[in-house]
Amino acid sequence: MGYTAIFGGTFNPLHIGHYEMLSALEKDNQIDEIWLMPDRIPPHKVCDFLAHDKDRIEMCRIAAEDFKKTQLCLAEFERQGKSYTYDTVTEFLKKYPDKTFTFVCGGDMLISFDKWYRYEELMKLLPFTVFRRTDTDSAEFDRMAQKLSSQGMEITVMDEVITAVSSSYIRNNFEKSRDLLPEKIYNYILDRGIYCDGK
Repeated sequence: MGYTAIFGGTFNPLHIGHYEMLSALEKDNQIDEIWLMPDRIPPHKVCDFLAHDKDRIEMCRIAAEDFKKTQLCLAEFERQGKSYTYDTVTEFLKKYPDKTFTFVCGGDMLISFDKWYRYEELMKLLPFTVFRRTDTDSAEFDRMAQKLSSQGMEITVMDEVITAVSSSYIRNNFEKSRDLLPEKIYNYILDRGIYCDGK
């Protein structure tokens, strides 16, 4: 049995970097399914502008339609309070004992992983599938990966290097960001006017 990949994020907006990750996961024979999971209340970010929940959910739904293994997961909208990964993973392990999970994150998230809520417990609950980004500090990435591995985290570093995209840049410069967004997502944002006033 292959992995169920949990791909969480704020997706504010969902951009080409996320699509590149989904594409790589889709091609991985060890991964049976991908749960694309927008968070309800981002615990680690102070954001200049957070798109409405229904818009972030819809962007994820649109993206999921483009990948055979991918499905929208709204688990973090079914709970109150901040969307802590530890709580979500603990819930999944209890609710789906027949599944084998892996958690997906980018290199920027790995480097700051020791700031996550209950990270020392979280990293021992399931393996992690990690992507380097084009702006990832390789030395810092390797140092943190080695440190976390020595503390019990199982890490798989994907071969694909993902385009570094700044979500805040897109939010504040939407008219210049067409190349940073999948066409369907760009058109949805444009139609809804989500970031078109500079946010």
